[in-house]
Amino acid sequence: MPDKTGAGGALAFTPVIGIEIHIQLKTKSKVFCSCSADYTNDEPNSHICPVCMGLPGSMPVLNKTVVQQGMLAGMALNCTVQPTTYFFRKSYYYPDLPKGYQITQSDLPIAANGWLDIKDDAGNPKRIRINRLHLEEDVGKLHHSAADGRLEGAESSWVDYNRSGLPLAEIVSEPDVSSAYEAVEYVTMLRRRVRYVGASDVDLEKGMMRFDANVSVKCSDGRWGRRVEVKNMNSFRALERAIEYEIKRQSKILADGGEVLQETRHWNDVKGTTTASRVKEFYRKFIVEPDLPPLVVLPQWVEEVRATLPEMPNEKALRYVREMGLSEIDAAVLTDSIDVARYFEACVAAGANPLRAGNWVRTEVLRAVNDRQIGVKDLAVKPDALAELIRRIDDGRLSTTGAKNVFEVMLEGSSLSLDEAVRKSGAVEGGVGADALENLVRATFAANPDVIEEIRSGKDTKGKKIKFLQGLVMRETKGQARPDEVVAAIETLLKSE
Repeated sequence: MPDKTGAGGALAFTPVIGIEIHIQLKTKSKVFCSCSADYTNDEPNSHICPVCMGLPGSMPVLNKTVVQQGMLAGMALNCTVQPTTYFFRKSYYYPDLPKGYQITQSDLPIAANGWLDIKDDAGNPKRIRINRLHLEEDVGKLHHSAADGRLEGAESSWVDYNRSGLPLAEIVSEPDVSSAYEAVEYVTMLRRRVRYVGASDVDLEKGMMRFDANVSVKCSDGRWGRRVEVKNMNSFRALERAIEYEIKRQSKILADGGEVLQETRHWNDVKGTTTASRVKEFYRKFIVEPDLPPLVVLPQWVEEVRATLPEMPNEKALRYVREMGLSEIDAAVLTDSIDVARYFEACVAAGANPLRAGNWVRTEVLRAVNDRQIGVKDLAVKPDALAELIRRIDDGRLSTTGAKNVFEVMLEGSSLSLDEAVRKSGAVEGGVGADALENLVRATFAANPDVIEEIRSGKDTKGKKIKFLQGLVMRETKGQARPDEVVAAIETLLKSE
């Protein structure tokens, strides 16, 4: 966003935004103890032990998988893995923090100096630098008595410590983001890449990805507003709305000659406003964690982890466009999830035309997955079966409509062979016979004499009436006839009569 004075000397404001993102790393157990990391729908405080509750005498033991997942996430974000890191105790007091301190990496992170390339508001390339990715433990979760579950208006609160000790990676960007749009582009890209490498499922509905925004505004007369940290955003839409609101709020204060306070503010998604939470504190309460030795990451381990990295979505999408002829939009959809990309590639490897396979996966496959609320890996129609179905469309044995009917039957269970699904669907391989098709066309002509007269008089210059007749015939054949054969039959009969 340009920093220019508006017409007539009016003030202009340039947002300066940094994003802090917490993602829950994908592990079976917590970061410093053996408690299960999968507590969804379980009773409160049923996945806790002396370590994650911070009871006297308990000792943390670092989970190796957490370190590896952190390395994977860092590599996905073009970060450099650091050879030696430390854990610290960050002391503060809050009901969801049983120890009175959080174990975190702070100034010596597992990965640093990364970047992601996005598109700005005008569609131009822009690089967002990533300062660091550090590992830490999650805290408990507060439940409030208010009807909407929010802190505001609650008379009492309860603490569930099941989440306490879950492994987190905190990813801190440089203040390179200039708008709410760019913020959403950045977090969307980050989420996709982290999920691609398998470091996290980053499921927003389950709280596996949370973000804060540090927002300040620079005025065209040289004044700067102080940085405000906005919290409590749990969706991309909330992030966008909160940043837009905060930019307007701070800009108005500066335009009125006021001063922006450096504080933490809470986003209220219902009201669409931020409210002051606390003044930003500038004191340091970090000490090196005495119960954990320095974490040394050997170069050999780094290379072993790097060797597991898949092709990243941007590079994969570019390859689809260059090598397979897909549109950029189709390529973006097919590479949004690595499982969908693998399904598509397996379909092509099994002999399907890439363009038709891409269209089927983007439409029919994703529709079926969404309708059933399952992963594409759990779909009854496997890639090789879809490839064979697509080949039968290409060689004329099935119409597109007939193939879709077969696909619906195949979705009922993988025990059916393709031939069995064809028979069960009622689809006719090879389309409608020539004699049967001619009879249908004659019957359609007889039922629409005015249309035939308009075509023969030369008034149908754009061929709309022929397409109308084609649609009627296709409806009678329930999509079993090939569209090109129907048009040919119509044109032949028009010339012969």
